[in-house]
Amino acid sequence: MENVVLVIHLILALSLIGTVLLQRSEGGGLGMGGGGGGATGGRPAPTAMSKVTWILAIAFICTSIALTLIAASNSANSSVVDRVDTEAGQETTAPDLGESLLPPSSDDAPLVPAAD
Repeated sequence: MENVVLVIHLILALSLIGTVLLQRSEGGGLGMGGGGGGATGGRPAPTAMSKVTWILAIAFICTSIALTLIAASNSANSSVVDRVDTEAGQETTAPDLGESLLPPSSDDAPLVPAAD
């Protein structure tokens, strides 16, 4: 089930990218320099391409939520540590590193006579 939703999600992502790139550029990025307010308030009428973009975007969001829910249900009541223990067949313990990560103390320094 997860693989099917993931494939649909990838197809939606690619088609959403394609439809956005195929749309006509309105110019004046971020709505700057639009001009011509008129009765429509400066907003063009929705085209078929913009409606397809909205539909693909909504479907993309739905598949994103579905993938999140599937992943959450697959990992419910399980831990990475539990999975490692069952795969290894034995309990894992952290290695005892002792003081090997600490710098040497002054007591560990060799006794060297001072040079004259």
